[in-house]
Amino acid sequence: MASSEGSIDVHDHGRVVDRKKKRVQCNYCGKEMSGFSRLKYHLGGVRGLVTVCEKVPEDVKNLFGDMLHERRGRLDSKVHDLFRQHLPRKRNGCPDDNAAKKARHQGSESSGGESEEYEDTDSMSEDDLEPAILSSRRTYSQSSVLGDLNEESLCKQNKRCIGRFFFETGIDFKVVNSPSFQSMMNDIHGPGAKYKIPSCQELKGWILKDEVKEMHEYVKKIRNSWADTGCSILLDGWIDEKGRNLVSFIADCPQGAIYLHSSDVSAAVNDVNALQLLLDRVICDVGVENVVQIIAFSTTGWVGAVGKQFMDRWKTLFWTVDASHCIELMLDKIASSGEIRGTLEKAKTITKFIHGHVTVLNLLRDYTDGHDLVKPTKIKSAMPFVTLENIILEKRNIKAMFASSAWNDTTWSSRAEGKRVVELVGNASFWKGARNVLKITRPLVRVLCLINGDDKPQTGYIYETIDQMKETIKEGCNSKRSQYMPLWKVIDEIWDGHLHSPLHAAGYFFNPSFFYSTDFQSDSEVAFGLLCCVVRMIQNQSIQDKILQQLDVYRHCKGAFGEGSTTQQRISLSPAMWWSHYGAQYPELQRFATRILSQTCVGASRYRLNRSLAEKLLTIGRDGIEQQLLSDLTFVHYNLQLQQQRSQLGVNYDIVADEIDPTDEWIVVDDTPEIGTENGDSIRKGSRKGAVSGGPSFQVKEEPR
Repeated sequence: MASSEGSIDVHDHGRVVDRKKKRVQCNYCGKEMSGFSRLKYHLGGVRGLVTVCEKVPEDVKNLFGDMLHERRGRLDSKVHDLFRQHLPRKRNGCPDDNAAKKARHQGSESSGGESEEYEDTDSMSEDDLEPAILSSRRTYSQSSVLGDLNEESLCKQNKRCIGRFFFETGIDFKVVNSPSFQSMMNDIHGPGAKYKIPSCQELKGWILKDEVKEMHEYVKKIRNSWADTGCSILLDGWIDEKGRNLVSFIADCPQGAIYLHSSDVSAAVNDVNALQLLLDRVICDVGVENVVQIIAFSTTGWVGAVGKQFMDRWKTLFWTVDASHCIELMLDKIASSGEIRGTLEKAKTITKFIHGHVTVLNLLRDYTDGHDLVKPTKIKSAMPFVTLENIILEKRNIKAMFASSAWNDTTWSSRAEGKRVVELVGNASFWKGARNVLKITRPLVRVLCLINGDDKPQTGYIYETIDQMKETIKEGCNSKRSQYMPLWKVIDEIWDGHLHSPLHAAGYFFNPSFFYSTDFQSDSEVAFGLLCCVVRMIQNQSIQDKILQQLDVYRHCKGAFGEGSTTQQRISLSPAMWWSHYGAQYPELQRFATRILSQTCVGASRYRLNRSLAEKLLTIGRDGIEQQLLSDLTFVHYNLQLQQQRSQLGVNYDIVADEIDPTDEWIVVDDTPEIGTENGDSIRKGSRKGAVSGGPSFQVKEEPR
């Protein structure tokens, strides 16, 4: 449908916010720009002068878009006619300054003294303009003004991108003055590119201010979602180099995680009441009606003491421990038991010897295509088992290396230490024991990968996941009760004592892919967990009664629940999404189930935030201005990290880390008495931190040739 320029008034869709600076604001998205003319392009979705509005109603967007395209067609036609008339060359060039000033003056008078930026100049007829002025507006706006605006806008955007890099990584702002940094930027942009590196003052000033403003909008969007899904408060605690007990608070929900603030609790670690009051303030800041659970980072220390009293203090909330931390506890306890510990120690003997001597390590890399035996992991407790698996995978290469003439030419082949390792590598019982260890620990490592890498809330899955993990361990033990029961006992102790929450049982119940399966088990633990959630999360008695009535409909798959009864629907949709599709007829039950299924069971450990900036923020001694600057930087820094990491969850999560810790016990050789000297240098076991590719440089004493 063609539109006329009189059919819609741009002034009804924006307002003047600063007459002096010629700024107007869009009524839909709140974006500010220079003048109503640009507002038309913003609303009409025409790119070039300004960014397009994402919130404008479709009918308004179409009206402005049609208007602008219609006008552009008329203007192009007239300009084409001007050039066809073979006019004097000066009419096709830039007019003199007086003509331009006259045009601007006329525009100003027509608006009653208001700047032409606020006047709807696009509504003027081209017939009212002299050809020279028409040519002027086309040439000046598209070459000079657009060029200046685009260059200025790109320069500003470049500076903000550089600033975001500094804010996210926490790098010292003074790096922008580094010749190496400037040389790097020149190489990236290429010769002749127009860009500018921000100064330290700009990073601290307008760039940080813009990022803070933008981040507040992002945080506001996340907060607004809590009314529907609720959120979990994650505690991230640690002891810094100064011996301070510090903790950061993060709010997590399906829309994303946001950083709240950090606190120094050193003075209150022995005062549970003071710690409870601190947590009370955090809950009130988030809104008690929005909080579903608190996820602690540990089972011991001050956070363990708070957890024992928390649910008595807050009758509507739940307290649980990071599921990843609990799986790590299981792995640690299993690693320290009997035969498993013996097998790991033997494997450690191999890695220490190979990684502890440069010649042997380089020789191994010749046989493994440059790969090391030790596999660093993002979760420390998993490293022994991931490394053990790698040793088994490289078994043939390890044996080939020790059987080679190159090995026999080294001095280590004739020494007791080398002979012991060769004997161990040739021992069939070691390899059999290593494979048995993997059969019973690989399921736990897989669960760690699953819960840390999945971008979907795990509360609807963790209950069944732990059961499946136990069954897989049982199969790995060939169903021999004497072998798997000690392992089950370790798992159950940590599950019952720390990890299990009524939310997990209720999540299992409300997950349609489990509930409607033939092997669903609604035992007393599941029934109690569901009832506990109803009583704690729903304070209104009438709503409780409605939920209990609506549960019968869900149990028997009646009404709308029957529409989503296919196996494909129950599996392809996340549990919370399934409820949003098929639970609308039962709003009380739908909201209750959705809030449970929207929670995570993994704590702050999955985000692995750099804690140094929080430590700096919590160090006293700055003036108010510097403290506020650091507070803003901390707010932007952590929320950028959370935003980026959240977007990467579920994308090929790999538990293996990039670098080996050169001080790890799988590398560092134990200190022992001196075993020999060569060329005046002592040779000791443990005389080095380890020859590690990609790690820090250490002084390494090579064995004699």
